[in-house]
Amino acid sequence: MSKFQPFSVTILGNSSAAPTNNRNLTAQLVTYENRRFLIDCGEGTQNRFVQLHVKQTNMDHVMISHLHGDHFYGLFGLISTLHLFGREKPLTIYAPAALDALLTEVFRVSDTRIKFPIEFYALEDFISEPLINDEQLNIKCFPVNHRIPTWGFKFTEQPKRRKIKKDFIEQYRPTILQIKAIKAGEGFNAGQGQNLLHEDITVEAPSTRSYAYCADTAYYEPIINEIQHANLIYHEATFDSTLEQLATEKFHSTARQAALVAQKAQVGKLLIGHFSARYKDLNPLLLEAREIFPETYLSEEGTCYQIE
Repeated sequence: MSKFQPFSVTILGNSSAAPTNNRNLTAQLVTYENRRFLIDCGEGTQNRFVQLHVKQTNMDHVMISHLHGDHFYGLFGLISTLHLFGREKPLTIYAPAALDALLTEVFRVSDTRIKFPIEFYALEDFISEPLINDEQLNIKCFPVNHRIPTWGFKFTEQPKRRKIKKDFIEQYRPTILQIKAIKAGEGFNAGQGQNLLHEDITVEAPSTRSYAYCADTAYYEPIINEIQHANLIYHEATFDSTLEQLATEKFHSTARQAALVAQKAQVGKLLIGHFSARYKDLNPLLLEAREIFPETYLSEEGTCYQIE
């Protein structure tokens, strides 16, 4: 799992509620080609960028799952730093609606005049439509079950076109216009009454990949339909099963419950995180989850996981 793959997620922080001496508050960076999307921004996130030598140049979108401090208190400092570094291009923020007024007030009382535009979109407005739907990605949010309104996010690669076979190009040497037509789904007239079908001169495109982020949430089966068959999901696993009652009271999940969600959603791999500070050794959480869903992994800070 090397760094900065074309479609990947880098874990910046995976601790719950409070940082520990070796775990930071929730934040992760999704990379697709040359684009970067920050999911959540716990206190100290900008320090993680520095420590991990991650440039913020292509980070143009921030998605905040909910308004508990360990998921968004770092946003004020991050924006201020981008401002001090002379950023000019817009920063798009998707978050619960209440954050918009809070950002305005923080920068008012601190007399900070941000040099770049902030484009704010309330997650409440995207119940039935994607946050982003362009040539590369479809990104949507979905509600989870936490103490306050909270959303998860799913990144889905757009379907790719079939690729033209190299031996076809070498043999028939199609023109640029003919290549465009083939890419658009047409066949090829090879002359002398020979018409080659599109399926015969192309190869199947790679399967569409997807990544889902299941933010702070109690065990909540409605999200299963939202994340069905995702290649990789991140699901919180704050506690082990001996503290299931506490997890229920605090609207969090156990490692076993996270694994049940992954199993029922038939996903490829599960990353667990948002670990309670009480756990020095995380292996019991991993073993508990693997009893249900063997393709479970502990999220490790600073590690980039390829989505495949």
